[in-house]
Amino acid sequence: MTRHDGDTERTFAALPPAHGRGFAQTWWGQAWLKALEDTALDTAQLKTGRRLARAGAVGAVSVRPGRLTAVVQDRDGTAHRADVLLEELSPGQWDRFLDMTVERAGHVAALLDREMPPHLVEDAAAAGVELLPGVGDLEPECDCGTWDHCGHTAALCYQVARLLDQDPFVLLLMRGRDEAALLDDLHTRGGAAAVESSGQEGVDAAEAYAAGDILPPLPVLPPLPDEPGVPPSLDTEAPPAPGVDPAALEFLATRTAVRAHRLLTDALLGGLGPELTPAQDAVRLAAGDPGREAADRLADGSGRGRDGLATAVRAWRHGGTDALAVLDEEWRVEGETLARARAALESAWDVDERPEVRARGNRWTVVGAPVQLRLGRDGRWWPYREERGRWQPAGPAAQDPATALASADLAGSDEVALRSGQ
Repeated sequence: MTRHDGDTERTFAALPPAHGRGFAQTWWGQAWLKALEDTALDTAQLKTGRRLARAGAVGAVSVRPGRLTAVVQDRDGTAHRADVLLEELSPGQWDRFLDMTVERAGHVAALLDREMPPHLVEDAAAAGVELLPGVGDLEPECDCGTWDHCGHTAALCYQVARLLDQDPFVLLLMRGRDEAALLDDLHTRGGAAAVESSGQEGVDAAEAYAAGDILPPLPVLPPLPDEPGVPPSLDTEAPPAPGVDPAALEFLATRTAVRAHRLLTDALLGGLGPELTPAQDAVRLAAGDPGREAADRLADGSGRGRDGLATAVRAWRHGGTDALAVLDEEWRVEGETLARARAALESAWDVDERPEVRARGNRWTVVGAPVQLRLGRDGRWWPYREERGRWQPAGPAAQDPATALASADLAGSDEVALRSGQ
């Protein structure tokens, strides 16, 4: 029997302070924060919310269909009940979402792995179901009396982004279904679909011709392999042919199998992404930790050299092709983009906490400190840190420059701790 428990509620214990870390590491957590930051009219309240969330001022968070609730304490210790409302999906929307999910086994597997791949959200949107909130969807309520998002509701949203990073079922609960009920629904629909499929007896030829559908059905696709295949070993007694490096060839074959598996997964579960350029593909291969000789070949072939390729690999691991573009491109920020960037930098910190920065192109370097912020063309901020005279990627992108800069500071702390431990 399928359960629809509208009274389901989950309560999450208060999270520790978020000093030195961003609030959202996953793309769906960042999309949640974008909905908040694009909606709030007062950027000062967002800044207050980030400060309260970082300080651990948000208490236990209650999540139930359509509503989030937590007690948030001001700096003076005054407690306020903050609520954020999000519209639940209608029964018709849930039906479309469940039908779509049953058709794509990879969607269920991703959710069970606590992942929310972009193609799941895109397929849901194509079915008329918006899972992630948009502008104006996060409606605030707070006993402090502010009609718009205040520091308390903003702090609650920033804290919930951390919960969403850990478990996307939190979002689905807000939309109206808890994990157990959702999985029951999927199991029931999957079984019904199998029965319906097995009971099909065919279609009359005249009816099919009249309907214009005379092509035979396509064969069922083979199941997606659980993992990439393993290329054959090249460790033989025969000497290699002149100019052939067996170790490098084995590495290339292994990484090609991994990429082929990813492309097949994308093709079966959600569409292919953009093709990589040869230079980008060299970085991708280097990120697979090849042997020394293969790495040297990639460094030469990419035109980056050994140190440059190591820097590019760090960027790749933080954000793929987007991070590589920020590493390589320096561009002039003008007009509305420049105004937005300046406003974000001014609102991210209190006046007495705001770092002094020196701008050049899309790069803002903190005066007197080995840290830098780089603005991507999509409006996100990327942290960089100077190490041994070279600017190095220090973390993933963030919508909030203060969060990005905190990542750079944290990377510096980790490096100091590592050196002191040696």
